[in-house]
Amino acid sequence: MSTLSQTVGLLILSNVFMTFAWYGHLGSLKERAWYLAVLVSWGIAFFEYLLQVPANRIGNTLYSVAELKILQEVISLTVFIPIAMYYLKQPWKWDYLWASLCILGAVFFIFRERVLDNVK
Repeated sequence: MSTLSQTVGLLILSNVFMTFAWYGHLGSLKERAWYLAVLVSWGIAFFEYLLQVPANRIGNTLYSVAELKILQEVISLTVFIPIAMYYLKQPWKWDYLWASLCILGAVFFIFRERVLDNVK
């Protein structure tokens, strides 16, 4: 399995846990005490870190920290939007599309040198 696919796969799974740790309590634990939400979120975040740390260590063998960060942001938005819409019942907003286009611009600038070097 390639470095990119290992990194992306682990980051996708990590972001699912991260999104539920950060925002899941707004759906399922909304009526519970905030400190219970904190404890549950910490428990979920533990599993996020079990995936995120190896993802970044594997990815860092081939990609810079800036490239990993932008990759993380793309994945984060890609995971967040469906969870926000389907689990947290948030309505579709065109701002999701505009934000995605901005992130794609960041991808272009961060990976530009790598792509141009491969073209030469």
